[in-house]
Amino acid sequence: MIEITAKIEPGATVEVRDKLELPYELRQKRWLRARLKSGEEVALKLKRGETLRAGDLLAAPDGGAIEVTAAPEKVIHAECASSLELARAAYHLGNRHVAVQLGYGFLRIVEDHVLEEMLRGLDLKLSHVEVPFEPEMGAYSGERHK
Repeated sequence: MIEITAKIEPGATVEVRDKLELPYELRQKRWLRARLKSGEEVALKLKRGETLRAGDLLAAPDGGAIEVTAAPEKVIHAECASSLELARAAYHLGNRHVAVQLGYGFLRIVEDHVLEEMLRGLDLKLSHVEVPFEPEMGAYSGERHK
Protein backbone atom coordinates (compact mmCIF):
# COMPACT_ATOMS: atom_id res chain seq x y z
CA MET A 1 0.00 0.00 0.00
CA ILE A 2 1.22 3.48 -0.92
CA GLU A 3 1.03 6.10 1.84
CA ILE A 4 0.57 9.70 0.74
CA THR A 5 1.03 12.56 3.16
CA ALA A 6 1.43 15.64 0.96
CA LYS A 7 0.21 17.48 -2.10
CA ILE A 8 2.65 18.77 -4.70
CA GLU A 9 2.78 22.54 -5.16
CA PRO A 10 1.14 23.78 -8.39
CA GLY A 11 3.63 24.34 -11.19
CA ALA A 12 6.06 21.64 -10.09
CA THR A 13 7.43 19.44 -12.87
CA VAL A 14 6.84 15.80 -11.92
CA GLU A 15 5.93 12.60 -13.71
CA VAL A 16 2.30 11.54 -13.17
CA ARG A 17 2.43 7.79 -12.57
CA ASP A 18 -1.18 7.03 -11.65
CA LYS A 19 -4.59 8.56 -11.05
CA LEU A 20 -6.88 8.66 -8.03
CA GLU A 21 -10.53 9.11 -8.97
CA LEU A 22 -12.78 10.25 -6.11
CA PRO A 23 -16.26 11.73 -5.79
CA TYR A 24 -16.61 15.17 -4.19
CA GLU A 25 -17.48 13.83 -0.73
CA LEU A 26 -14.29 11.76 -0.52
CA ARG A 27 -12.15 14.62 -1.85
CA GLN A 28 -13.12 16.50 1.33
CA LYS A 29 -11.56 13.87 3.60
CA ARG A 30 -7.92 14.08 4.61
CA TRP A 31 -7.63 10.48 5.82
CA LEU A 32 -8.93 7.63 3.70
CA ARG A 33 -8.08 4.43 1.89
CA ALA A 34 -8.81 4.08 -1.81
CA ARG A 35 -7.63 2.37 -4.99
CA LEU A 36 -5.67 4.01 -7.77
CA LYS A 37 -6.62 3.48 -11.43
CA SER A 38 -3.89 0.83 -11.54
CA GLY A 39 -5.65 -1.06 -8.75
CA GLU A 40 -2.99 -0.38 -6.14
CA GLU A 41 -4.28 0.57 -2.69
CA VAL A 42 -3.41 3.99 -1.30
CA ALA A 43 -3.72 5.51 2.16
CA LEU A 44 -4.16 9.29 2.26
CA LYS A 45 -2.95 11.03 5.41
CA LEU A 46 -3.06 14.72 4.54
CA LYS A 47 -2.56 17.69 6.85
CA ARG A 48 -5.50 19.15 8.72
CA GLY A 49 -7.64 21.43 6.56
CA GLU A 50 -6.41 20.06 3.22
CA THR A 51 -8.95 18.98 0.65
CA LEU A 52 -8.52 17.67 -2.87
CA ARG A 53 -9.60 19.21 -6.16
CA ALA A 54 -9.53 17.62 -9.59
CA GLY A 55 -6.07 18.21 -11.04
CA ASP A 56 -4.26 18.24 -7.70
CA LEU A 57 -1.06 16.22 -7.64
CA LEU A 58 -0.13 14.03 -4.69
CA ALA A 59 3.46 13.19 -3.79
CA ALA A 60 4.15 9.48 -4.20
CA PRO A 61 6.92 8.00 -2.03
CA ASP A 62 8.97 7.13 -5.15
CA GLY A 63 9.21 10.79 -6.21
CA GLY A 64 6.45 10.61 -8.83
CA ALA A 65 2.98 12.05 -8.66
CA ILE A 66 -0.57 10.77 -8.47
CA GLU A 67 -3.18 12.97 -10.14
CA VAL A 68 -6.54 13.48 -8.45
CA THR A 69 -9.55 13.26 -10.78
CA ALA A 70 -13.22 13.92 -10.05
CA ALA A 71 -15.38 10.82 -10.35
CA PRO A 72 -18.68 11.14 -12.20
CA GLU A 73 -21.60 11.36 -9.78
CA LYS A 74 -25.33 11.96 -9.88
CA VAL A 75 -26.12 15.66 -9.76
CA ILE A 76 -29.00 17.99 -10.47
CA HIS A 77 -28.22 20.24 -13.44
CA ALA A 78 -30.27 23.44 -13.23
CA GLU A 79 -30.41 25.74 -16.24
CA CYS A 80 -31.32 29.38 -15.89
CA ALA A 81 -32.81 31.71 -18.48
CA SER A 82 -31.16 34.80 -17.01
CA SER A 83 -28.31 35.82 -14.76
CA LEU A 84 -30.90 37.04 -12.23
CA GLU A 85 -32.41 33.53 -12.01
CA LEU A 86 -28.93 32.05 -11.60
CA ALA A 87 -28.07 34.54 -8.85
CA ARG A 88 -31.38 33.89 -7.07
CA ALA A 89 -30.92 30.12 -7.13
CA ALA A 90 -27.28 30.41 -6.00
CA TYR A 91 -28.35 32.72 -3.18
CA HIS A 92 -30.94 30.28 -1.86
CA LEU A 93 -28.55 27.33 -2.11
CA GLY A 94 -25.77 29.30 -0.44
CA ASN A 95 -28.16 30.28 2.32
CA ARG A 96 -28.42 26.53 3.01
CA HIS A 97 -24.62 26.03 2.83
CA VAL A 98 -24.94 23.72 -0.18
CA ALA A 99 -21.90 22.96 -2.34
CA VAL A 100 -22.67 24.44 -5.78
CA GLN A 101 -20.89 24.11 -9.11
CA LEU A 102 -21.44 27.20 -11.26
CA GLY A 103 -21.27 27.40 -15.04
CA TYR A 104 -22.41 29.78 -17.73
CA GLY A 105 -26.21 29.70 -17.44
CA PHE A 106 -26.36 26.70 -15.09
CA LEU A 107 -25.54 25.38 -11.68
CA ARG A 108 -25.18 21.87 -10.30
CA ILE A 109 -25.71 20.32 -6.89
CA VAL A 110 -25.52 16.78 -5.57
CA GLU A 111 -28.93 15.11 -5.87
CA ASP A 112 -31.28 16.05 -3.04
CA HIS A 113 -35.06 15.84 -3.41
CA VAL A 114 -35.78 18.77 -1.05
CA LEU A 115 -33.40 21.11 -2.88
CA GLU A 116 -34.71 19.85 -6.21
CA GLU A 117 -38.22 20.95 -5.23
CA MET A 118 -36.92 24.33 -4.13
CA LEU A 119 -35.18 24.85 -7.49
CA ARG A 120 -38.28 23.69 -9.33
CA GLY A 121 -40.24 26.30 -7.35
CA LEU A 122 -37.81 28.94 -8.63
CA ASP A 123 -38.77 27.89 -12.20
CA LEU A 124 -35.38 26.50 -13.18
CA LYS A 125 -35.16 23.82 -15.87
CA LEU A 126 -33.85 20.72 -14.07
CA SER A 127 -32.29 17.52 -15.31
CA HIS A 128 -30.34 14.68 -13.71
CA VAL A 129 -26.87 14.00 -15.09
CA GLU A 130 -23.87 11.95 -14.06
CA VAL A 131 -20.72 14.06 -14.40
CA PRO A 132 -17.67 15.03 -12.34
CA PHE A 133 -18.80 17.48 -9.62
CA GLU A 134 -16.42 20.34 -8.82
CA PRO A 135 -18.18 22.97 -6.68
CA GLU A 136 -16.94 26.45 -5.90
CA MET A 137 -14.37 26.80 -3.14
CA GLY A 138 -15.19 28.89 -0.08
CA ALA A 139 -14.56 32.60 -0.46
CA TYR A 140 -11.91 32.52 2.28
CA SER A 141 -10.14 29.35 1.10
CA GLY A 142 -7.41 31.28 -0.70
CA GLU A 143 -8.03 29.23 -3.85
CA ARG A 144 -9.97 30.22 -6.92
CA HIS A 145 -11.98 27.85 -9.11
CA LYS A 146 -10.57 27.70 -12.62
